[in-house]
Amino acid sequence: GIDDLLENVLLVAEVKELKANPDRRAKGIVIEAKLDKGRGPVATVLVQEGTLRQGDIFVCGVFSGRVRAMFNDQGRKIKEAGPSMPVEIQGFDGVPEAGEEFVVLADEKTARRIAETRAAKLREKELAKSSRVTLENFLSQRADAKETLVLNVVLKADVQGSLEAITEYLRNKISTEKVRIEIIHGGAGAISESDIMLAAASNAIIIGFNVRPTAKVKEVAEQEQVDIRFYDIIYKLGEEIKAAMAGLLAPVSKEVYLGQAEVRDTFSVPKVGVIAGCMVPDGKLTRSALARLLRDGVVVYTGKIASLKRHKDDAREVVRNLECGVGLENFHDIKIGDVIEAFEMVEEAASLD
Repeated sequence: GIDDLLENVLLVAEVKELKANPDRRAKGIVIEAKLDKGRGPVATVLVQEGTLRQGDIFVCGVFSGRVRAMFNDQGRKIKEAGPSMPVEIQGFDGVPEAGEEFVVLADEKTARRIAETRAAKLREKELAKSSRVTLENFLSQRADAKETLVLNVVLKADVQGSLEAITEYLRNKISTEKVRIEIIHGGAGAISESDIMLAAASNAIIIGFNVRPTAKVKEVAEQEQVDIRFYDIIYKLGEEIKAAMAGLLAPVSKEVYLGQAEVRDTFSVPKVGVIAGCMVPDGKLTRSALARLLRDGVVVYTGKIASLKRHKDDAREVVRNLECGVGLENFHDIKIGDVIEAFEMVEEAASLD
């Protein structure tokens, strides 16, 4: 349908007098957004009216910010962008939804107040969508065998594109007449405490696609008894949920969380590579463990711990509140502030509990 779309665009352009005023505060729409591993939240915005300049204060959906940097379609840094120009913007305090309106405002206080009000209303709306299951309404659902059962899901992904693809896949490919998947909330970025509380209030499970929660968020999830499932392949996600819906889960490899280490400093060692100087705030690290490197809640690397040292000596394990040096197998792009999460895989029978 692209040929028809282009023909209609040209027809509208000929019939209507399309103009925009460049001498006003900028206004546009988000085309795509993601959590970049090195730059934080970034969004591609199409400027529809006005002129957008570096340093402008803006509000976009439930987020506000200041334009710290702009890049054109060729990746070059620019200072301003006029109507009909697409630009990639840094400066968001979160990842906005594709299709959100982007508006430049006069002051930061107003932008923050608008964003906070929108976030509060959105949260109230999401909580109002679902109510806790009671014995009475559960029995009334089960009374009619033809009634469709609903599996509530909170979905978090690393980028907006993955989020939209998984949402469509679950709704159109996995949902059945007997069991419908209802995505009560979806977003790009790390799993947060608000996601846990929403899932608890909605009797939902959380699906994380290429994102991980912090140790504190995991603790909240355990307290609220919220089930979190992690995936990095969309088809594996679909197969496991489909199997769970049919009650046909085969024995699976379960991931057992060991602990996390915060990178406080990095050291370059000749013939070895980069070694991370870490503090273990939670659990423990073992030399034989698998590991993943998290940057702003997003998985950057998955592999093995190649070396583990206490001071200058090799260590089998390093427990909570101790310092250590960690080397990752075939990976050296470690930065201060990253989190190294250790885990191991254990074979066990699958359960729907």
